[in-house]
Amino acid sequence: MPIETPTPAPVSAAATPPAPAPPALSGRDRLVLFVLCAAQFMVALDFSVLNVALPVLGEDLVLSRSGLQWAVTAFALPSGGFLLLFGRIADLYGRRRLFLTGLAVFGASSLLATLAWDPASFLAGRALQGLGAAAIVPTGMSLLTTTFPEGPLRDRALGISGTLLSLGFTVGMVAGGVLTDTLGWRSTMGLLTGAAVIVFVLAPKVLGESRTPDRPELDVPGAVTVTGGLLALIYSLSTAAERGFGGVDVLVTLVLGVVLLTAFVVVESRSAAPLVSLPMLRRRTVAFGNLGGLATFSMMSTIVFVLTLYLQDLLELSALGTGLVFGVQGLASVAAGVYAPGIVGRIGARRTLVLSLIGQGVFTGSLLGLGEDSGVWLATVAVSAASAFHLGAIIAYGLTVTSGVPNEEQGLATGLVTTTQQVGITVGIPLLGVLSTTQSSLFEGVRLVVAVAAVVLVVSGLAVGAGLRRAR
Repeated sequence: MPIETPTPAPVSAAATPPAPAPPALSGRDRLVLFVLCAAQFMVALDFSVLNVALPVLGEDLVLSRSGLQWAVTAFALPSGGFLLLFGRIADLYGRRRLFLTGLAVFGASSLLATLAWDPASFLAGRALQGLGAAAIVPTGMSLLTTTFPEGPLRDRALGISGTLLSLGFTVGMVAGGVLTDTLGWRSTMGLLTGAAVIVFVLAPKVLGESRTPDRPELDVPGAVTVTGGLLALIYSLSTAAERGFGGVDVLVTLVLGVVLLTAFVVVESRSAAPLVSLPMLRRRTVAFGNLGGLATFSMMSTIVFVLTLYLQDLLELSALGTGLVFGVQGLASVAAGVYAPGIVGRIGARRTLVLSLIGQGVFTGSLLGLGEDSGVWLATVAVSAASAFHLGAIIAYGLTVTSGVPNEEQGLATGLVTTTQQVGITVGIPLLGVLSTTQSSLFEGVRLVVAVAAVVLVVSGLAVGAGLRRAR
């Protein structure tokens, strides 16, 4: 007699348990995120808040044109040169400790720049600001990635951080014009002093200490070669923006930078406790993620720079009017920051990075439609759309590089991320700025820079897509 097996009753769709909702940020999470994002916003603000004030500052402190360029370079040199070193020191000796130290240095040096009585004191303040920023940026990012576990919470936290990083650069241009016109150039540095004090007071109350469980010796030869190489390279490219690549000091420091960075790779391959893990650099997610980050930051900073020249020198738009154009760009960044984490959750960080780079390139290319005597509306729409894709690329490349990296190496990974940010912001303008001077007019120079930036972004997007497709 056959045995009849009862057929199980079908399970209705309604009985299927719903997918769990993404975890919400707790009250403490929000406080931690506020402090870390405020610090990142403050540093981003410093990159641009002084730009509009430079002519007035030069008259007040009797700074020459080359001296005004050093007002920017003095900050960029240490902020880009010491990032990797400080990221590793934070891993070994405490991220919170170095973060607070960086805030103290940044606040004190901002006060020095506010009260500067001559060019030397002002430039010293700017250099110390850069040193403080070099400690704040990698430690702030590694505190964020170690506080928020990989997944929706980290995606959301990085989305907010990336939005404020992009917004800080834009707000700085608007705030710089308003403050300079109403309160004078010193108020721009005073704003940074106040921000540093507020973050410094709040940070110890909400941030916990974190470091690697073991504390290997610091790789001194690696630290010397990479820091020296980055300093030499950034100096060379920054100086070339003013005088071109024909100067002896530019060529010597360019060669020195390449030699030292090559030596750094050799040193790291033989070190028992390397500053940078070469196996990490061989990861496709790290290598191609940082390539995408370098492209998006360098090209966006360059486009903002040449559009400022175009709007003010060709279209004769006021400093405030120019700031408002970039204010719209900032709003586009905020909107993108709201939606980008959701897009990353649906299609993944890698695809988001590729599509964002290509989208940024397409809208950058649309600026070729600008005219010699008109183009404010096109500039506003195109740079805002490009900025929205740029924000997506910022979030996606940070997630791509840091995903799968153990907590004890997060300082190293985020040090690479933030080094890419700072170097990208620093080198884009000198490289393409020099290229623009080869043309017969400012308008033709702007068009050439726009065309090159668009091509670089699209090609980088395709290269990153091909590289990440084969990543494990």
